[in-house]
Amino acid sequence: MSRHVPVLLNEVVESLQLKSGMNIVDCTLGDGGHAEKILLATAPTGRVLGIDADPESLLRAKQFLYSFGERVIFARSNFANVAKAVAKNNFQPVNGILIDLGWSSPQFEERGRGFSFLKDEPLDMRYGTELIINNYPPSPIGASDGRGKLIIKTAADVVNNLGVAELEKIFREYGEEKLSKEISIGIIEYRRKQEIKTTKQLVDIILRVYRKKLKTEKEIPWVGGLHPATKVFQALRMAVNRELAVLEEVLPAAIEVLAPGGRLAVISFHSLEDRLVKHFFKKIDSKKIKIITKKPIVCAREEYQNNPRARSAKLRIAEKLK
Repeated sequence: MSRHVPVLLNEVVESLQLKSGMNIVDCTLGDGGHAEKILLATAPTGRVLGIDADPESLLRAKQFLYSFGERVIFARSNFANVAKAVAKNNFQPVNGILIDLGWSSPQFEERGRGFSFLKDEPLDMRYGTELIINNYPPSPIGASDGRGKLIIKTAADVVNNLGVAELEKIFREYGEEKLSKEISIGIIEYRRKQEIKTTKQLVDIILRVYRKKLKTEKEIPWVGGLHPATKVFQALRMAVNRELAVLEEVLPAAIEVLAPGGRLAVISFHSLEDRLVKHFFKKIDSKKIKIITKKPIVCAREEYQNNPRARSAKLRIAEKLK
């Protein structure tokens, strides 16, 4: 079983100023790479509350972190519900919180949920297929169950039901896709003939658009080293899982549950995410927190040579005032 390689591992440990006996919340547990390092740094009595919306992620993490026994507490929830998870598990005081906004490529490539454009799978893209999240702002891709709860819909629902303008906005804002309008029109034209159910169907639409734009017959017209479907798939994943809305909700909640002197570490991979974190920190600076990182911490050259996805990672740290 391949394991996700966590980014900025040493930087996270150093920035959180970990000591023996600390209680740390890992809001995005994944394969437990950061959590393992945190548990080692807070030994012998430090604890980690690991939160993940995906039940399969928790099962994997339990295997990787088995040797730490009761020092790890697992919570299946969206990290927007961090305050509830902390209260439910009586996990106080909270001395540090980590939010890693990246996603685990080994995990999702094995899920069969359509996260990868390199496989032909159902176009789903939900992190947790059964999870219902409360208290969300209205969303063009969310359906209400009539009781104020938002039921997350799939990527297939998005591409089969939204209009050109809505699709274009998602691809442009979340994926920074230059051909967002052309791809959106291509999706609309395709679905007039048949429903888009799989990743392969969507990839084929995107490739046709790029071949026409670049006037090439190449099977995959790579653009700057990227597969043409990369940005659209990223945008759909962010939209379906409402990643920016969740981030907006978790940041104030995280500051609230931190003990005085505790630190919040946020790793982002997308300019929209980093900007949101930066502005939130500035907004409440000197009122509730002290900003530790005036500029975000980025990975060293050696790390991104060994792990290319680390290249876009940015770490920001804030400390709750006493």
